[in-house]
Amino acid sequence: TIAGAAVWVSFLVGGIIALLQGYSFSKLGARYPSAGGMIDWIVRGYGGGLFTGGVVVLGYFSIIIVTAMVAVSFGNYAVELLLGADAPAIWVNIFASAIVILLTFINSIGAETVTRAQTAVVSIVLVVLTGFAIAMLLQINPALLAPANYPPMSNILASVALTFFAYLGFGVIAFTGGDLENPKKNMPRAMYISLGFTMLLYVTLAIGVFGTLTVEEVIANADTALAAAALPIFGQFGYTMISIAAIFATTGAINSQLYASIGATFFMAKEGHLPPVFGLKRRRNKGGTQGLVISALLILFMANLFDVAAIASIGSAVALAIYVLITIAHLRMADETKASKPVLVLALIATSVAILLFAWYTLQTSPQTFAILVATIILAWVVEAIWRSISKRRLEVSEPAG
Repeated sequence: TIAGAAVWVSFLVGGIIALLQGYSFSKLGARYPSAGGMIDWIVRGYGGGLFTGGVVVLGYFSIIIVTAMVAVSFGNYAVELLLGADAPAIWVNIFASAIVILLTFINSIGAETVTRAQTAVVSIVLVVLTGFAIAMLLQINPALLAPANYPPMSNILASVALTFFAYLGFGVIAFTGGDLENPKKNMPRAMYISLGFTMLLYVTLAIGVFGTLTVEEVIANADTALAAAALPIFGQFGYTMISIAAIFATTGAINSQLYASIGATFFMAKEGHLPPVFGLKRRRNKGGTQGLVISALLILFMANLFDVAAIASIGSAVALAIYVLITIAHLRMADETKASKPVLVLALIATSVAILLFAWYTLQTSPQTFAILVATIILAWVVEAIWRSISKRRLEVSEPAG
């Protein structure tokens, strides 16, 4: 609703910011490969003080919020496809909970076949969505995308923090450093290819959706807008295919976030960021940690007891704030990572402007959401201060191998 038919511009700007941050992440990941990912980098950049601990906890909060939101999206598409739009709302929660529980179990046993299966599924989803995007571009109504109907540029830029939500998956790559072969070569390659293709796909889909449906129609079908846009072009078959693709896509996103939580919580517990229970291995399984299970429980709590759609923007804004702090830390380590300082400064400015515009717009239009954002940030440092007083520890980092 903020950017209207100019959502494609918002996705384009968000994608550029993601690419700039991807450059920073790839340089950090190549120099400091670790399962702790961005959490490790934060500690390296800021030391072991209270500020650092609060940032680490805030980053963990963002993982929980984002995963809960994607789980609810899965639930919406599953209900729409399997039960119909008239099904009781409780079914959204049931499906969302079921997929989180299932994927938590799969990740806990460390099934390599599931990883290969996800790669195949994601490939199929990309093929379907790419074909759908191209087909929509060939049949759009240009009048629906006329710049004269766009909201003020300030609104469009303020919406970047919301559309940036779609790019948050690239942060997961940061947690693969400990498992990635030749991270100096493969980390940048993974970042640039995934972000470049994703940006192109999202911009194309946004143009297609808003060139097919009016803004009012998109808002009315907000939970399943992509499938709704397929209906007038491909009929019920297209609607069903896009719904299935969306289910697979959200499943993959949830699975990747849960995978990231394994490395994140294990690293955080090992280095003293979280209670030791987060780092314990499950008794009956070879892989996974108790941190994965605890994270899943927090995700279920968030998905079932909160209006996740209303606070999804908070998860994205918190992630942007984390990226700002990581970029500042990276500037302090640029000599070690051999990163270009001008590019890092550009990334810092672009990301900072995005979150400041979002904060300004939210304060004007939704003070309650702004208050929740501030409360979430404060809560991170409260949690950190309490745990620090109990554990009497400082944060430390281990030097990368080699």
